[in-house]
Amino acid sequence: MSRRCTPLAWVLLALLGLGAAQNCGPIVSRGQWGALASKCSQRLRQPVRYVVVSHTAGSVCNTPASCQKQAQNVQHYHMRELGWCDVGYNFLIGEDGLVYEGRGWNTLGAHSGPTWNPIAIGISFMGNYMHRVPPASALRAAQSLLACGAARGYLTPNYEVKGHRDVQQTLSPGDQLYKIIQQWPHYRRV
Repeated sequence: MSRRCTPLAWVLLALLGLGAAQNCGPIVSRGQWGALASKCSQRLRQPVRYVVVSHTAGSVCNTPASCQKQAQNVQHYHMRELGWCDVGYNFLIGEDGLVYEGRGWNTLGAHSGPTWNPIAIGISFMGNYMHRVPPASALRAAQSLLACGAARGYLTPNYEVKGHRDVQQTLSPGDQLYKIIQQWPHYRRV
């Protein structure tokens, strides 16, 4: 398969549980989802101890094409409307079961305020999870991403997962997703 996989190829890899080594599922690169060039320059010091989970509270996407468009919409809002240097999250999770690279492992995010951004990776589920849960494929994709981060040294082995509402005054990641992440083994209240 070529280096540049089609969205269908990514879905097939995700369904088969294949991808990069060390529990790393397929990550849709910025180029593959059509990201604008980042203007960010601040690096994130690694390994990172914290992961903050949020939701975009926007439209749901459940196909590679719709998730690519939704990632573009989120980035457009962050860069063009808020004036940020890039999409605020390090990674976005689609209901198609794929991980979309935001700022990635190495760049400081803009997801949880000045106290938490320098010490945390921000992952955001695309959609609103106040009254419904993300599909199992999206939850598996997020957990695979975290296992990958720990295995590759981006996260500390004893990393802690926080809900966005644990670190800021917000309803994010939504009531239903928040109940789920509280059951994850690395979840810790502040």
